[in-house]
Amino acid sequence: MFESHSQAILDICRDKNLIDEASLRDLEQEHKATGKPTAALLVELGLVEKSKLLATIAEHLGLRYLPDPPSALTTEAAATIQPSLARMYGVVPLGSSGQSIELLASDPFNSQVIDDLTFALGKDINLVVCDPDKVEALLKLHYGEDESSIDDLLQELSGEGGEGEGDLSDVDIEAMAGQTPIIRFVNLVLGQAIRDKASDIHFEPFEHEFKIRYRIDGALYEMAPPPKHLALPITSRVKVLANLNIAERRVPQDGRIKLTIAGRPVDLRVSTLPTQFGESVVLRVLDQSAVQLDISQLGMPEDVNEGIHDIIHRPNGIFIVTGPTGSGKTTTLYSALRIINTTDLKLLTAEDPVEYEIEGIMQVPVNHSVGLTFAAALRSFLRQDPDVIMVGEIRDLETAQIAIQASLTGHLVLSTLHTNDAAGAVTRLVDMGVEPFLIASSLEAVLAQRLVRRICSNCRTAYEPPAALLQQLGIDPIDIGGREFFYGKGCENCSDTGYRGRMGIYEWLRMSEAIRDLVVKRSSTLVIKQKALEQGMRTLRDDGLRAIFDGATSIEEVVKYT
Repeated sequence: MFESHSQAILDICRDKNLIDEASLRDLEQEHKATGKPTAALLVELGLVEKSKLLATIAEHLGLRYLPDPPSALTTEAAATIQPSLARMYGVVPLGSSGQSIELLASDPFNSQVIDDLTFALGKDINLVVCDPDKVEALLKLHYGEDESSIDDLLQELSGEGGEGEGDLSDVDIEAMAGQTPIIRFVNLVLGQAIRDKASDIHFEPFEHEFKIRYRIDGALYEMAPPPKHLALPITSRVKVLANLNIAERRVPQDGRIKLTIAGRPVDLRVSTLPTQFGESVVLRVLDQSAVQLDISQLGMPEDVNEGIHDIIHRPNGIFIVTGPTGSGKTTTLYSALRIINTTDLKLLTAEDPVEYEIEGIMQVPVNHSVGLTFAAALRSFLRQDPDVIMVGEIRDLETAQIAIQASLTGHLVLSTLHTNDAAGAVTRLVDMGVEPFLIASSLEAVLAQRLVRRICSNCRTAYEPPAALLQQLGIDPIDIGGREFFYGKGCENCSDTGYRGRMGIYEWLRMSEAIRDLVVKRSSTLVIKQKALEQGMRTLRDDGLRAIFDGATSIEEVVKYT
């Protein structure tokens, strides 16, 4: 229930004094530990009755609350909205009068629904809050599941003969991309991916097949492949949605798709790449509601959380987050920016591209084709009177130098680097050609992070790990004591993978006088790391052990990523 609005519901509980502060803290801890939505936990733990919670949410949103919706809609009411719209926006019509229509919403927090449906239906929309399970039941009863499953559509599509790609003109391709089965198929693939909480969708042409794969919690899963001859119309359909040139198949293109799926606004970043057997298309899912941009929800150890809060409230200096692609660096930086995003500070970001739009922050997408690089954007930023600057990535000496210059002239600079650990970020800057004394005087802290999969809370099982696995982690079986280890057995909830969701593990390097001296002396990564460990830094592996002993992740995940 209201999975993507856990923080909003916590805030409502606090504002309306629904539960006491101690219970609120326990609720937050439970939410972090299990990943379950706070609304579900409130009801499950018996802290608030479901009807009271829904009535409070309705009051907070300024909407009507309907405790007992009808068990079925009248024929007239059901006919006021098309089935595809009802399913897409997760709404059920109660009835209409004159120029307005009342809709039960499965996600009343999503105000986009009102704007989109006002336009689509040409009527004033009044959302009504109701138990989401009852809305889902009414949706299924009157508007069914999606008209067809992916498998049914594949059956239908495989019957259609394919012409050779060389024989098709651009007009033919555009016509094929606009055919109803192709449109429905692409919509279903995208809808399924969002429902499964995929982070990326891959359309990949090979010599004899056309693969579609989803990345869920960092691992790729293959779907039933459509017939090879549909590769061109399917990729063309995606390009049409992203406003790309479907006639141009020789150079890479980038675009964006904005959709509402099951009542949630979703942003997709599209990248095409010409390959030997056609265009490979990858869609990065930027689901605002699925990403936790609240730093308290990232599962950081208390000392790291406090350290970040301290750094981002400083007037100047550089804070770097490091890790490989897909390790959640941008999410951490966005979460940090949200804390200091107040009316008395001006925040500017240069990103490649802008991933999440945040109210109140000026966000600039870099564009290399017209010369708007990170360095060029940074240089212009300094003339825009900012307080805080975020640079998507320090890739070259020029960007690094301007970032340091900005920090030395009284700006707080946040950025990312691709290095394996926190100490490596310092030596990477020296390798780029930055003077060590400049790094020592401007760099305040480095956070290295990885994302590991979280064990599914539904099928979490204790077990005795083999000695060889413990040896890989560098643990002596004698040191374990009575601690338990867990793994996910696999169940319906986690599609038999044993994992559901991800969490971060962190390595926090705070610059001290001793470390600054080592930087000035051009000491190696190893020497800097050793000094940081002496001063109390926990490595990624150590933080991984914390997550293992908390029962949040498995030994295999920590070994794989550290």
